[in-house]
Amino acid sequence: MKFEVTARDPRSSARAGILETGHGVIHTPIFMPVGTAGSVKAVHQRELENDVKAEIILGNTYHLYLRPGIELLEKAGGLHNFNGWKRPILTDSGGYQVYSLSENRKIVEEGVTFKSHIDGSRHHFTPEGVIDIQRTIGADIIMAFDECTPYPCEYKYAKKSMVLTHKWLERCVNRMRTTEPKYGYEQVLFPIVQGSVYKDLREESAAFIASQDQPGNAIGGLSVGEPHEDMYAMTSLVCGILPADKPRYLMGVGTPENILECIALGVDMFDCVMPTRNARNGMLFTTQGIINIRNERWKDDLSPIDAALGGHVSTFYSKAYLRHLVINKEILGAQIATLQNLTFYLWLAREARKQIEAGEFASWKEKMVKIVSQRL
Repeated sequence: MKFEVTARDPRSSARAGILETGHGVIHTPIFMPVGTAGSVKAVHQRELENDVKAEIILGNTYHLYLRPGIELLEKAGGLHNFNGWKRPILTDSGGYQVYSLSENRKIVEEGVTFKSHIDGSRHHFTPEGVIDIQRTIGADIIMAFDECTPYPCEYKYAKKSMVLTHKWLERCVNRMRTTEPKYGYEQVLFPIVQGSVYKDLREESAAFIASQDQPGNAIGGLSVGEPHEDMYAMTSLVCGILPADKPRYLMGVGTPENILECIALGVDMFDCVMPTRNARNGMLFTTQGIINIRNERWKDDLSPIDAALGGHVSTFYSKAYLRHLVINKEILGAQIATLQNLTFYLWLAREARKQIEAGEFASWKEKMVKIVSQRL
């Protein structure tokens, strides 16, 4: 994997880059649609490529391990062959999902024992096992196994968790070094910075992660309920420590406003379920602001969903028709809304890149933040 910073904004830490993987090139800043179980909900792979213009998607180790199972994925030749997506894939290690199962898991230094949310069966994840699972899934970018702390979180627990995450990382790095990819293309490891909202812990964790000299690095444990000001402060701090010649991935973030602000802080990669989950509830992200399509005001609005965004879905269907579908719980409504939101998120990332290349990102960002956060 190769990463090159191709442009920098003169008035912020925003940068544009090119990330080369075994399944193609990724232009950063980039947003990664979340395909938890190997599918971005309500969207065909062809639509992801041609309409949304996604360059990479995210899958989840925990969910794919449980269903369809590692044996079937290996038989298929990996997730790329199983789901038909031929561009890059990143897999979350499952650490966040295990964190969310707080009442059904036990964490020790060896690993994590947890109960399946599907049938209650018991399973055990270790750092080595999680690497092996992601190797078998066939991810281009593999995430290290970590513990994601909740918010609020006491300092003592945050430190203990960070130390455990660092120990697990060393085991992940060793496993990557002593195993080979299964399907003939390169797979790389991204470590994850933890430390909750404590400055000294974040500094220590970022320095440790940087010392591992992996091809890219991630920032975890944010967007879990902390104030946005804390998220931005921790992100800025960590970006100032992580190496500038490697991609930085802020996990699970977030709103269009969050993404723009964190691009300005030096982040290159993002993922979040918000555009797809909110779409299924009738919330649309547009170039004019946020629309709750269920509201009565859109009942007779025959204008396109988002004429300025362009593309088939945004210009072909009217707000009134989409509202009709959503109110009546038609499946097509969820599909159209999801395509609108994902198309907007990828457009926002491309526009940010253009503005960075033009040296105008900082001023453009200030205007765009106000637009994308307003409710219509």
